[in-house]
Amino acid sequence: MAAHVLGLKSLFSPGYRHCMTIGLVAVRDAIVGDAKGIARVHVDSWRETYAGVLNERFFSEDVFDRRAAFWSSYLDLSPRPGSLAVAEIDGTIVGFANSGKSIGVDAEHGFPAARPLTLFSIYLLAQSQGTGAGQALHDAVVGDRPVQLWVLQGNGRATAFYERNGFAFDGSQYVDPGDSHLIELRMVR
Repeated sequence: MAAHVLGLKSLFSPGYRHCMTIGLVAVRDAIVGDAKGIARVHVDSWRETYAGVLNERFFSEDVFDRRAAFWSSYLDLSPRPGSLAVAEIDGTIVGFANSGKSIGVDAEHGFPAARPLTLFSIYLLAQSQGTGAGQALHDAVVGDRPVQLWVLQGNGRATAFYERNGFAFDGSQYVDPGDSHLIELRMVR
C-alpha cells in the first residue's frame, strides 16, 4: 500500500483503500495484524482519560487480552461491518477510530437512530494528542457525512473536538448500565 500526501477530503472517499502521511502521522485502514496495537491504545487511553471515573474492571490485568481478542475477531470479519482506521507515528499505532451503521446503543436504550452512521470511537494516546492524528482519524472513518456518536458526560476535551467538527447535542442520553454515575450523551451532525 503506497503512502499518499493529499488533502483529507479528497483522499478519504468510501471504498478507497488508503494510507496517508501527514507530518509524522500516518493514517491507514486497519489490518488483521493491528489487533494488539489497537488493544494497547484502547486500554492505555482508557487509563489516561478515565482513571478515577470508570469502574476498576476497565483497568484489570486481563482487560488488554480481552480487548486484543475483540479487535482480532473484528479484524477477521469479511466484510467488516464498518470502517476502522489506525494512526501511526514511527510505525507504532497511537490511535484508532471506527464507524459503522447506527445500530446497537440506540436500540438498546430505546432511541431511534438519529443518523444512519455512528462514530463508535476515536481513541488516541495522550502523548499523540495535538498532532492532527485525531482529526485525520475522524476524517478517515466518517468524513463530512451525517453521523451520530455517544460521548461520556464531562469529557470536555472530546466534546470540544466534536463541536469543532460540527456536532451538537440532541438531548438524548442514557445511564451506563454498568456504572450508574456514567451518563452518555448523543451528539449529531
